[in-house]
This record gives sequence, structure tokens and C-alpha cells, in this order.
Amino acid sequence: MGGVQDVVLAMLAKEPAHGYELRSRMREALGPLGNEMNAGQIYVTLARLAKAGLVTSQHDDGLPDRPDRRVYVLTPAGQERVAAWLAEVSWPKPDLAEFHLKLVAAARARLADPVALVDAQRREILRRLRDAQRAALTEADPVAGLLLEGVVLRLRADLEWLDACERTWTGRK
Repeated sequence: MGGVQDVVLAMLAKEPAHGYELRSRMREALGPLGNEMNAGQIYVTLARLAKAGLVTSQHDDGLPDRPDRRVYVLTPAGQERVAAWLAEVSWPKPDLAEFHLKLVAAARARLADPVALVDAQRREILRRLRDAQRAALTEADPVAGLLLEGVVLRLRADLEWLDACERTWTGRK
């Protein structure tokens, strides 16, 4: 599991919500990139999360004109999954949008300090960068060295982006 499912779980950590509300929050957090999001993706994701026992839902009695509207809430297993996802620092597994949404969801639900999440991610990237640079120095084959050079350049770019994330989130506190 990962990606959108983890983001949806984290957005439910603050409070129960309808699928439409979750989709709106994700689109708002992603800005122009959110326009590419499939409208049905949230509902498919919520169904999968319910099947996995990470969320439950109930009809919203406050909307008699929309009897099919459901409110989704995290189960204890869902809360555990959110905590594990926030602590995860694997890289470059999450794409930039997923990491960005992790910061937004963590801040909105007051689950974690976004700057602390950026810092943990930075430590992991620095560790990987040191390993890649060490390997590049000892690699004699120029073709294999080319891949290592690409890894180093990608990790440096990721560090620059994390610096930008930290500047933005430090200013938002």
C-alpha cells in the first residue's frame, strides 16, 4: 500500500470526512497538479481502505437529499498506518507530490511537524548520497559510473528541493 492511500488516511486523521471533501483537500494541496486527479480515484481508494480495515464509514444522516453520502473515519489500524507512513523515509520511492501531501496532511492534522519530517528525509538522502559518492569513487567502469553519477545528481536535486520545503514550512509556523 502507498501513495494516495496513505495520503487519504493521513487526511482522515484530523477528522472524519466525506469522499468529496477529501478530494477537494487533495486538489487544493496539489495546486495545478491536482486538476489531473481522477474524480473516482478517492472513492476507489476509500473502498480499498475499508476492505483492508483501515477506515469505516457510515451514512451521513444530516443530508436527507443525499442518502448515499458517507462519512469515513480511521480505525485504530488506520491510525497505526498513518504513524508508520509519517516515519517512513525511503527515497526516492515517494514521488514529490506524495511527499508534499505528507507534509500538508501532517500539518493540517497536527500529526507531525513538517520541518521535522523534512529533516528526517534529509538525513536519509544525505546517507544515500554519501554511499553513492563512495561507490562512484571506487567504480572503474565508466558505464556503471554513469549510473552512479545520475544517482548523485538526483539526490543533490532532492536535497535542494527539501531545503525549499524547509524554508516554506518554517515560514508557515
